Amino acid sequence: MTRRHKWGNVITERDGMKFHSKKEAEYYDILKTAQAGGYVSFFLRQVPFHLPGNVKYICDFLVFYTDGTAQVIDIKGKRTPAYIKNKKMVEALFPVTIEER
Repeated sequence: MTRRHKWGNVITERDGMKFHSKKEAEYYDILKTAQAGGYVSFFLRQVPFHLPGNVKYICDFLVFYTDGTAQVIDIKGKRTPAYIKNKKMVEALFPVTIEER
């Protein structure tokens, strides 16, 4: 069963997991292929960053590559003002850069 979200994205299921959009599910497929190919060691979904003011930012993927690097990835369809503010706060408080896809 697919359901539309307020921004027009369609909740999609892969491997028994629900994704907030088809775009996010497709990126999950890409990561699985990269992991099978030996390029990605592993990846985590929906990783929280706890921010001041009892705010929590949740990235879509935290990817660990076989070369030892890591990457925070957020699949975006629409950049809301709240997202932009929280992204800046995460990047200011933690040694990460959030890559948007």
